[in-house]
Amino acid sequence: MLCVGRLGGFGARAAALPPRWAGQGSLQAGIRARRVSTSWSPVGAAFNVKPQGSRLDLFGERRGLFGVPELSAPEGFHIAQEKALRKTELLVDRACSTPPGPQTVLIFDELSDSLCRVADLADFVKIAHPEPAFREAAEEACRSIGTMVEKLNTNVDLYQSLQKLLADKKLVDSLDPETRRVAELFMFDFEISGIHLDKEKRKRAVDLNVKILDLSSTFLMGTNFPNKIEKHLLPEHIRHNFTSAGDHIIIDGLHAEAPDDLVREAAYKIFLYPNAGQLKCLEELLSSRDLLAKLVGYSTFSHRALQGTIAKNPETVMQFLEKLSDKLSERTLKDFEMIREMKMKLNPQNSEVMPWDPPYYSGVIRAERYNIEPSLYCPFFSLGACMEGLNILLNRLLGISLYAEQPAKGEVWSEDVRKLAVVHESEGLLGYIYCDFFQRADKPHQDCHFTIRGGRLKEDGDYQLPVVVLMLNLPRSSRSSPTLLTPGMMENLFHEMGHAMHSMLGRTRYQHVTGTRCPTDFAEVPSILMEYFANDYRVVNQFARHYQTGQPLPKNMVSRLCESKKVCAAADMQLQVFYAALDQIYHGKHPLRNSTTDILKETQEKFYGLPYVPNTAWQLRFSHLVGYGAKYYSYLMSRAVASMVWKECFLQDPFNRAAGERYRREMLAHGGGREPMLMVEGMLQKCPSVDDFVSALVSDLDLDFETFLMDSE
Repeated sequence: MLCVGRLGGFGARAAALPPRWAGQGSLQAGIRARRVSTSWSPVGAAFNVKPQGSRLDLFGERRGLFGVPELSAPEGFHIAQEKALRKTELLVDRACSTPPGPQTVLIFDELSDSLCRVADLADFVKIAHPEPAFREAAEEACRSIGTMVEKLNTNVDLYQSLQKLLADKKLVDSLDPETRRVAELFMFDFEISGIHLDKEKRKRAVDLNVKILDLSSTFLMGTNFPNKIEKHLLPEHIRHNFTSAGDHIIIDGLHAEAPDDLVREAAYKIFLYPNAGQLKCLEELLSSRDLLAKLVGYSTFSHRALQGTIAKNPETVMQFLEKLSDKLSERTLKDFEMIREMKMKLNPQNSEVMPWDPPYYSGVIRAERYNIEPSLYCPFFSLGACMEGLNILLNRLLGISLYAEQPAKGEVWSEDVRKLAVVHESEGLLGYIYCDFFQRADKPHQDCHFTIRGGRLKEDGDYQLPVVVLMLNLPRSSRSSPTLLTPGMMENLFHEMGHAMHSMLGRTRYQHVTGTRCPTDFAEVPSILMEYFANDYRVVNQFARHYQTGQPLPKNMVSRLCESKKVCAAADMQLQVFYAALDQIYHGKHPLRNSTTDILKETQEKFYGLPYVPNTAWQLRFSHLVGYGAKYYSYLMSRAVASMVWKECFLQDPFNRAAGERYRREMLAHGGGREPMLMVEGMLQKCPSVDDFVSALVSDLDLDFETFLMDSE
């Protein structure tokens, strides 16, 4: 998954894209290539040995987290935020006193950069640092910067300085496309905060924004809160599957992989039992979003959220989802029939397929049909081998090498964090990736990409190098073996590296649109595209070697693995269509025509097909309604684009350097500085229609004939 800054306006934008390269001769010429350091070491070897810990330097000073001098102690966050806030005040004065022109946009971007450099870093540290004092200091910094962002988004003088620029047609026409787009994005951020309204309405918009933030936080906490039930209400023989607490059983999830049907049924019905407080919170959240959208000039929250995306508006999203659902319906019915047959075989008393069945039974079918026990694959996927595989792929496609660099004392938050330098064969050092890959206590369980510092062209003509963190949850190495990855972990590693390359590979002039700071339905394209490379034998064959014998992973094992992913894949995709449609309806026309639970029931029956279970409210566990409100369809849209790019450009040869360079030039090079559909058109050499997106997704479900023959022999 992509982690995004939560601040609007001058904080990190809701999603992010890479930089501009093509057609930026003057910018490229102004960036000096950085020499390769002799202290870098090969990436594969670095990840298959235990870290050396901090450099043995008894007298050396601590550098501070990410090399930021102030952050050698938690108190440094206060110093960093105060410096940023002082600089902000100076920049606001400059913006308001500078005559309108390109300089206005540069000052706005510097303002955004000075806040993001503290907020983005603090956003990561507050959830990932092992020391509570650092987490608390980072949390306080986030609050402090967030308050400043709210002030800036409602600063009328600042708004008017940008408005003067955009109101002058002659000036606007003289701006280059990237500068103009960044100016418009800043203006959009102002307007969705209600700054163009009269004083009374503006105050209402600010109050609604604060209320939405509070409701979002409350709802998010509620999505994970366990439910409990009195012990005697559960059959005795399944109680041991859950946590006990006195006379109660605690249910903290769906137990979707449990082999016992009754365990899954009980978990589903109890965990999804409606909570009145959470229900009220969701209704207030949806209602407040709708009020805010209408206040700032949009007919629905969805119309506001989709401005600037590939889809552009909710009508296109619903057209995409309905057409995809139609194309999937027959395949989905076949998947449900296959699940029903397997359920009947294992449990003849009750063969009706229920919503708690597909994850478990599709796994059983996959294992039976393809023999894809992860333990057979893990020895071929040592972490070092996988990193070497990424290095080979990136080098052949894009001329990029990854080198391990020893971090200075105090630069990393855990001794097993690795630091990678990303180096281009002719352009030199492009940026840094910190790899926080291993499990530890209190570390969040999701796999994420965090922007710590965005790239931008500085006033002195030098380039501010991007810095990101990739966070995974891999097992540690043992005495007898290095860290070994399951196929799913390997694919996740490639996925997250796709986000990192998005951040590294551009050179946008403006930090506000750097790397992954782009529309949500484009932000996942580079990461999903990397999954296609991770599932191609020609790529896997370059690195998958048994860590003891050196034997390569047999081709038929890779083929079986890829084909196994297509088992019940139509039903899985249909489920995503249902979630995305539900999200659109919740953020569509208000007041809602029914309760959120009644809408869930109707939408589930229309877009999924399995029956709604009475007295459940799955929507109250739908955490994506917070970060991806009105944008949950983005995963499907991004996958459709990635599928088309793969088939058009890399299917014939996954190491095609010309296609790799085009990919960088057309897609990875622009960040959020260009309309996403223009980037897609540039890459595909055509403007794809909704039908093209649907066809791309559906064709991915087709079984590979060569594998079918191989398995029949």
